[in-house]
Amino acid sequence: MKSKNTRRGLGCILLATGALAAGTASAQDQPPSQEEMWRIIQEQQKAMEEQKREIERLKTQVDETNEKVEATGERVEEVAKEPSKGGMVEGWWNKTTIGGYGELHYNGGLRDEIDFHRFVLFFGHQFTDRIRFFSEVELEHSLAGEGEPGEVELEQAYVEFDLTERTQAKVGLFLLPIGILNETHEPPTFFGVERNIVETNIVPTTWWEGGVAGRAILGRGFSADLAYHSGLEVATTGSGAYLIRGGRQKVAEAPAEDPAVTGRLKWTGMPGVELALSAQYQDDLTQGAEGVDAVLLETHAAIRRGPWSLRALYARWDLNGDQPEAIGRDQQYGWYVEPGYIFNTRFGDLGFFARYAETDNTAGDTADSKLEETTVGLNYWPHPQVVLKADYQFQSVPAGMVDDDRVNLGVGFMF
Repeated sequence: MKSKNTRRGLGCILLATGALAAGTASAQDQPPSQEEMWRIIQEQQKAMEEQKREIERLKTQVDETNEKVEATGERVEEVAKEPSKGGMVEGWWNKTTIGGYGELHYNGGLRDEIDFHRFVLFFGHQFTDRIRFFSEVELEHSLAGEGEPGEVELEQAYVEFDLTERTQAKVGLFLLPIGILNETHEPPTFFGVERNIVETNIVPTTWWEGGVAGRAILGRGFSADLAYHSGLEVATTGSGAYLIRGGRQKVAEAPAEDPAVTGRLKWTGMPGVELALSAQYQDDLTQGAEGVDAVLLETHAAIRRGPWSLRALYARWDLNGDQPEAIGRDQQYGWYVEPGYIFNTRFGDLGFFARYAETDNTAGDTADSKLEETTVGLNYWPHPQVVLKADYQFQSVPAGMVDDDRVNLGVGFMF
């Protein structure tokens, strides 16, 4: 739509054209007098000056409009790069990520129960190219509250910084760099309905602590992790005395008198191959009650070459104290080996596996106290992020315990 000034300018142009035409027509009928010619020339000059002014005004208006459009475009780009303010996030869809996983299990045998074991949500945010946040919230056993079997847990919540192209640091609550499953335990990523007994009792997956950690890419396939973090607080009496899994504090108003240090050296210099060695030291597992220092050593291999896969892990705790030695829990170890084979079909991937695992939480005792478990089963992936599982486990347990041979069924997903 044209403005009033634009219409006025066009009117002036038409007036001048009409005057010129009128003058021409008069000239064809009768030559104008000198006074008439002077009047016509003055009118034409006036109309041309008005036309020139209108053109200049329209040009200025166009330039101002272009400047406003450019300024608006620049501001849009700036807003998209700004962090959130006052709870309102501009361009958050480019910076915030949401994911999660879950798994439903049926366990036969002594349990004979169905349980939605875990439902987990991930939330992450990219503040800048070098600073990011990641978190993980979990609901266990479907229902939490007083008298209910489940609980809501914050498993991760940390800020990570890129120090250089090859080094990173993070501060907050994070998973420890130990074992195969502790950092990567989404259901579609491993065989079997339940997590293996070694990375449950000896390496207490899922195991997170609060503190600071760093990671460096060393080159030639090597990387190194080092973390200084909150430590365990094991019980000193009862049937659970000095058992590692029960010592997780989950960073919930946790005593911090005796923190721990964890380090890992990992090699991934060949596609599909991971070899790692981890170690942890804590000056007192009892957080000042008895002064029991402890060392954990863990090593593993995770290999996938074509359709074949192999996982193997060994972990061992050594507790230095009179009380754990008296009941044989000064030494606790576990190991497993798990070969597998995956068929690629037009309907998805079908994988078969077998696993032998052995643990002993009282290896310092002279009596045979090891628990042996053999599991065979299959995984079916109709989609890489969805898995159906079935397996059968055979147990051989120490005296005083009951074998739990059973069928396990499960479904899991991640996104």
